[in-house]
Amino acid sequence: MSIHIEAKNGEIASTILMPGDPLRAKFFAEKLLQDPIRFNDVRGMLGYSGRYKGKFVSFMGSGMGIPTLMIYAHELFADYGVQTIIRVGTCGAMIEELKIGQQILAMSASTDSHINKLRFNGQDYAPTANFELLLSAYNVARSRAIDVKVGNVLSSDTFYHDNDEYWKKWARFGALVVEMETAGLYTMAAKFNARALSILTVSDNLITHEAAPSEIREKGYITMAEIALEAAL
Repeated sequence: MSIHIEAKNGEIASTILMPGDPLRAKFFAEKLLQDPIRFNDVRGMLGYSGRYKGKFVSFMGSGMGIPTLMIYAHELFADYGVQTIIRVGTCGAMIEELKIGQQILAMSASTDSHINKLRFNGQDYAPTANFELLLSAYNVARSRAIDVKVGNVLSSDTFYHDNDEYWKKWARFGALVVEMETAGLYTMAAKFNARALSILTVSDNLITHEAAPSEIREKGYITMAEIALEAAL
């Protein structure tokens, strides 16, 4: 057990998929895993383990934002021997042609957070995906004729910005979408010499103002979880 996860040793797989929403973790586990068993309910952050095509794998929510995810990622890597974390979350498109439901593979993560500035004494660190996972996920998607975009994403510390046009400079420099966790995940994986990847689904578009309803965000977008499972296992 760790401070925030009540699982016993052996109850969490070496590969774990992490949506932000714990209810999405529950939904994915019940839909995709054989005989899923809940291993965590501390603070309502649901976690489940089961079998996918005979392989032991886990799902668990990460919460919203870099600090929350980094707490869970640290404990999973340090206390439970997890080797691979794949974030399966939603994001906001910063490019007009990215439609609702578009799949994004985060090759790297820019951020407006200062969490790595503190870690590296004011210097910049470039959080980056594990190449083997990234390539595997890309090949899985292409083999299933699923359109995926690969590139840089923005991990922001702020959901409700005072400046409604904050994202435009990031978009001009090639960031595809904005979300709130990937930079923290890739940093933790690097610290523990583990593997990490973010597979994201566009749930809204900052230019067109299209947005998916909350029920779709919780119970839709299962494609990214299927890509993640195939890529990891």
